[in-house]
Amino acid sequence: MTDNNSENLSAISHTSPPKQALLQAIDPSNDLKVTEVVENLGFEKTAHVIQGLNPEEHEKLFSQMSPQVAAKLIKHIPIDQATSVMQRMDDRETKAFFSTLDMDDKAEIVSHVADSSIDRLLGLIDDENEAAKIRQKANYKPGTAGHMMLLQVLVIPKTETVGKVLRYLGSEDVNFKRYSGQFYPYVIDEQRRILGVLSILNLLSEDRTTPAINTMKSAVTVTADTDLDSLGNLFKEHTFFNLPVVDDDNRILGIINRQTVEEALIERAGSDAMKTAGVVGDETRTMPVWLRARRRLSWLSANILLNILAASVIAAYEETLAAVIAIAIFLPMVSDMSGCSGNQAVAVSLRELALKAISPKDMFQVWIKEVSVGLINGVVLGILIGCVAWFWKDSAALGFVIGSALTMNTLIAVSVGGLVPLILKRFNVDPAVAAGPLLTTITDMAGFFLVLSMASFMMKHLV
Repeated sequence: MTDNNSENLSAISHTSPPKQALLQAIDPSNDLKVTEVVENLGFEKTAHVIQGLNPEEHEKLFSQMSPQVAAKLIKHIPIDQATSVMQRMDDRETKAFFSTLDMDDKAEIVSHVADSSIDRLLGLIDDENEAAKIRQKANYKPGTAGHMMLLQVLVIPKTETVGKVLRYLGSEDVNFKRYSGQFYPYVIDEQRRILGVLSILNLLSEDRTTPAINTMKSAVTVTADTDLDSLGNLFKEHTFFNLPVVDDDNRILGIINRQTVEEALIERAGSDAMKTAGVVGDETRTMPVWLRARRRLSWLSANILLNILAASVIAAYEETLAAVIAIAIFLPMVSDMSGCSGNQAVAVSLRELALKAISPKDMFQVWIKEVSVGLINGVVLGILIGCVAWFWKDSAALGFVIGSALTMNTLIAVSVGGLVPLILKRFNVDPAVAAGPLLTTITDMAGFFLVLSMASFMMKHLV
């Protein structure tokens, strides 16, 4: 790079906003090279900046940088964005990029691309054995140990002595960074069946001529189809950093580490929260505006119909509202407080469904337990809000109407909240998406109806 170019690069990187520096670099009219700008900005800053670029700018950015720099940068961006970039590269660019990645990085990308792209990507991997392992991993169900495992495992043949193991671990052949902090090698036989696990610390205190197999301890293993919740529980029970993943014959396939499981649990919780809010799919603000708007409208438009149903109950009791205007103050309180109780029931049902602690056939038991809690909370909350209405408006009748309505609506809310997720699950509808709107509509309609119908019945005591 010329001195003049160096000065331009330094000036842009330090005086221009990072996004502007990247956009200037991908502009063909400039002499600056993308690779140099990215290296000057740093990978973390660059990764943050490209979140605000559109897909076309992403494509230009990655196509103009070296495969080595692209490989380092892609580790700092969300995997969905990384796979999107990969799928827009041509075969020559993809192969050059893949050549800079280790097997687990390739497998991570392949596991997240569309099924139609898997064969293309695997066909660009020269090592057939490596490609076969990556294909096997991609075929495992998402959320299982097999799908999340790392394929590169530090293993020791059962025939080695302590001295040979230590010499091997201290050699340049072992890249612990590649093995993701695997400080506990696994002992295997000729068929790669796992026999036990070694502690490097313990090996240092052993006689060098001792067979390594004599120092190993039994290993806790998981199968490839072990689900995320089971993995989370295992890591809670044990202090392991990693767990070996084995097939039905106890042959080691890979390892699953604690950090991967914790990140997957956090990601799932975030995904469920987005679904509850009506955001379907993995939305990011770098997606096209019309796509994001269409996804959100599919949920919001359905809510308009549900809210019209709830409002129709109020419309049927206009005369009651006109006669006792104080009721309008307490209507949202009754519906909102009941809705909170219902949402608690929804959360518990969703959690237990995820843990497979309940199934749709357990609806009666779930209902009994929710009604028991709902009755206690409903009575307590009903007395509290009833007293507020009584003393605020100096009307015992109004306090009775509001308190009784809240108690009954709480029972309805916890019943709906506890059972709707199970019913939706029974009909293969995602309960995280649909349970919230249904609960809100039902509790609003029931709350409005209970308050207004009881107020109409007791009108002579309220006016």
